[in-house]
Amino acid sequence: MRARPRRLDSSPARRALLRAARLGVAVAAAAAVAAALSGLGYRWGWWRLGEAFSLLRWAVYAGLLGAGLSLLGIAAVRRGAYRRGLLAAALGLAIGLGVAWVPLSLRQAAEGLPRIHDVTTDTEDPPRFEAVLPLRAKAPNPAAYGGPAVARQQLAAYPDIAPARLAAPPAAAFAAALAAAEDMGWRIVAADAGAGRIEATATTFWFGFEDDVVVRVRAEDGGSRVDARSVSRVGGGDLGTNARRLRGFLARLRGRLAAGAG
Repeated sequence: MRARPRRLDSSPARRALLRAARLGVAVAAAAAVAAALSGLGYRWGWWRLGEAFSLLRWAVYAGLLGAGLSLLGIAAVRRGAYRRGLLAAALGLAIGLGVAWVPLSLRQAAEGLPRIHDVTTDTEDPPRFEAVLPLRAKAPNPAAYGGPAVARQQLAAYPDIAPARLAAPPAAAFAAALAAAEDMGWRIVAADAGAGRIEATATTFWFGFEDDVVVRVRAEDGGSRVDARSVSRVGGGDLGTNARRLRGFLARLRGRLAAGAG
């Protein structure tokens, strides 16, 4: 009688690879939890910023390890007679690579951006903070503008950040600017229509970084000019966050005025 061929599914090597795939899913899932908690834990006051970044770095290593183990599992499944464990291995690979990709992509993006944390539509006469100054009393980054050195870096990296010159009168522009700031989800600290100044604080979701924004509305050429400035309280660079915030605000401001005119 001919001996039945040995199934690949029952080989010790295959069983070991399938166990590696299951382990890969577990490691990748743990890495995802650690990555999420690195920022949320800092936001909730569980640890300091340096500790949060260390946890995130180890989460990236764990994510890559989980992805590697899952890839071994996928190789085992491809060789086997049955496809047991393929979904788990694929899930571990996706989670592990996803955990590693987010921080690494942010780091890569930061390499092409200037290490500034203060962006404004008017680098020659940037809007000044007043009401938020007490809130920034213990912030590592000062509220005072950094001067020509910061301006040169901003103009090179974000040449599109410019004042909004509007046909609307200052009162209408101010009302639209305040509504746009609220649309952005900022916490309004002060809104002085007479002075044409709005001050607010924007909080990032993951780490809960607090950045302060000041908006200035002035009359110009029969209409109005709106300037804005966004400044981080911590961090040497901002990964382009302040520039994106100002772009979003200015787009919402114009949208508000267009909707009112329509």
